[in-house]
Amino acid sequence: MALRSDWSAQTCSMARGLDILGDPWGMLVLREIFFGNGRFDAIKARLGAADSVLTRRLAALVDTGLLTRRPYDDGGRTRQEYALTAKGEDALPVLNAVVLWAEKHLPAPSEQAHMFVIHSGCGARTSSADTCTACGERLTAENTSWHSLTRTTEPVSLATSTPATSLKAPSQNGTAA
Repeated sequence: MALRSDWSAQTCSMARGLDILGDPWGMLVLREIFFGNGRFDAIKARLGAADSVLTRRLAALVDTGLLTRRPYDDGGRTRQEYALTAKGEDALPVLNAVVLWAEKHLPAPSEQAHMFVIHSGCGARTSSADTCTACGERLTAENTSWHSLTRTTEPVSLATSTPATSLKAPSQNGTAA
């Protein structure tokens, strides 16, 4: 069953982009992957999504090439975790833009319900989705951190498509509520 209408053949670039990035569940899954939560159970726990919803969104993100599956050993049992591809990593400015827009225009339900985009290179909080407003450097997953006050006291380095750094150990990925 399709998640929604298929806009992949539209002549409008925005419509084609929204075909992939316009699903709120898909964007939240990408957020979790960027935070380093690549395992199904970790994503499910953080999002509170039903198995069927999460399974469909993960499959769609893999099918469109934003995520890939990677095997890992779960104490003698091989399972699959999800990791960003280069294409998925390129979606970072879109997620940053959503965060920045929400911080500017939507009231937070509490003092802890804030998330900031940090350029790790200079340590400054930025108000641009793709460039550090303090030093002018282009933001990438390798040089960007997110600071979600509901997750951690410190900014969290983002996962990348590079296998050595793409998924952090559970103690570093900010899975706390």
